[in-house]
Amino acid sequence: MNPQPPPPAGTETGEFTPQGLREQYEAGATVTQLVADSGLSYGTVINRLREAGTVMRTSWQTRRLRDGQARRNLAAHLRRLYEQHGATLTELATAGAGTRRAARRLLIEAGGTPRTTQQTLRIRTAADAAARQKLAVSLRSRYEAGASVPELAKECNYSVATVYRLLHQAGTRMRPQHRHGPAHRPRTRS
Repeated sequence: MNPQPPPPAGTETGEFTPQGLREQYEAGATVTQLVADSGLSYGTVINRLREAGTVMRTSWQTRRLRDGQARRNLAAHLRRLYEQHGATLTELATAGAGTRRAARRLLIEAGGTPRTTQQTLRIRTAADAAARQKLAVSLRSRYEAGASVPELAKECNYSVATVYRLLHQAGTRMRPQHRHGPAHRPRTRS
């Protein structure tokens, strides 16, 4: 006689009881997902769902439910990008909406409010200024540690003039310029 296999994890907590499976199914899970999560056979999951009095969906109802959920998830994701990261409608279209018009529609569906062009520019300018200030402080610390301006320009792929401007913006006390060429002899008075 073969020993009984151990019950799947979660049976003690009620996740895979007929009522637990019904709740998960009605929340949008498919039978295939329930089989994978519970470790039960397909037939056992179906029998437990029927035992709990679950009204089973057709395949097209499941697709429609999942497509609606996918749309809501995409809309929420696009709203987060738009409001928290300052993305534009064009960037939202690239992130999955397809077109600017679709991005705008999804944003409104998620409860977001489209910005004017001026509002977007203000957000972008503020973000650029913050990033530029962070770079200026970083360059200052490396300059004060002994790096030269040309070295910093080469590392950052900026011109020497831009690095000087960023260093001045960070309030860096500049070192005296080096004189290149032959050493100067002090003048003697005759």
